[in-house]
Amino acid sequence: MTARPAPRRQMWPLYAAGFTTAFGAHGIAANLGGHSADAVTSLLVLGGLLALYDGAEVVLKPVFGTLADRIGARPVLLGGLVAFALASALYVLADSPGWLWAARLGQGAAASAFSPSASALVARLNPAAKHGRAFGGYGFYKSIGYTLGPLLGGVLVRAGGLRLLFAVLAVLGVTVAVWAALAVPAVPPLPRVRQTLLDLARRLTEPVFLAPTAALAAATAALSVGVGFLPVSGRAAGLGTVATGAAVSVLAATAALVQPRAGRALDAGRLTTRTGLTAGLLLTAAGLACAMLPGLVGILTAAVLTGAGTGLITPLGFAALAAGTPAERLGQTMGAAELGRELGDAGGPLLVAAVASLATLTYGYGALAALTGLGAVAALVRRRLPGPTGPPPSTAL
Repeated sequence: MTARPAPRRQMWPLYAAGFTTAFGAHGIAANLGGHSADAVTSLLVLGGLLALYDGAEVVLKPVFGTLADRIGARPVLLGGLVAFALASALYVLADSPGWLWAARLGQGAAASAFSPSASALVARLNPAAKHGRAFGGYGFYKSIGYTLGPLLGGVLVRAGGLRLLFAVLAVLGVTVAVWAALAVPAVPPLPRVRQTLLDLARRLTEPVFLAPTAALAAATAALSVGVGFLPVSGRAAGLGTVATGAAVSVLAATAALVQPRAGRALDAGRLTTRTGLTAGLLLTAAGLACAMLPGLVGILTAAVLTGAGTGLITPLGFAALAAGTPAERLGQTMGAAELGRELGDAGGPLLVAAVASLATLTYGYGALAALTGLGAVAALVRRRLPGPTGPPPSTAL
């Protein structure tokens, strides 16, 4: 790795790539349901369109992460961004129901390429002692994408329909690809020891991988539940759309603001990986528990605590993964970790919805809070995770 942190001009396109995948995912997802004229004609169709993007990521992120290790992360990053732009332009040009499905699938597949590649480059371009700050910045701009996606996407759809939103995403993909091509240096793949499927399975089941990945999955599950179900709780409490929308914005904004600070604290030695992940899980569990309280106070408290917890977990989890992984396997590890996050993104809402269907939404929040709290307890008793200032990575990973 480099002895000094990467210049800001090299990091900005990577931050922009993180923003692009988050904005593309939430900007469209949040605005599909209210526009039947754009071929979203039933809840079943809506569910299928929402699942396409995440489904492609679940299947393909580990594949593209491994490819990034083999041929270099930069080509996979650039190819993914160009493919994202082309998939977005597909619907702009075709403007038909069938091509909407194809475009959404293409976007998810493309994001599966450039998202883990960007994470791997963040790690490769920065020394281990600066990973916290680097991943904190990456997470900050990704959170900004999640925050602005529903709002700005809604403005664009209102102004020109889904075609305008897809057009903006096409331009964004091309812009970030050109920016990355000009600013991000080539990072050649490193020689790798031959790895069997048994070696891969062993590496991905060791605590050095499982612990931060599980924490990242829990954080993503809580964030997805907060975005999806806090407005439901608000409506049940008699709150208007402005108040419930503000609660979701508070959650996303808190997560965005906490991430850079958590990363800098890790790099400065004021925070350890184990302490930070444990505290993040406890805060997240407390936030979900507060969501069980009625009224605006419970919703806002849940948003702040959940946002703070997920903001702590995200940069520390990725920094721990980077510290515990040989540089020649970073793409594969980041792709597998992103798979864990996608499973949390889907599993959290499914768990809450399943429990709520049997009892009430309050019990759904409680179930996820209990699972997250158990994760914090497990983090307290397991051995210390390696961090940027901790022991060198194990050769077994």
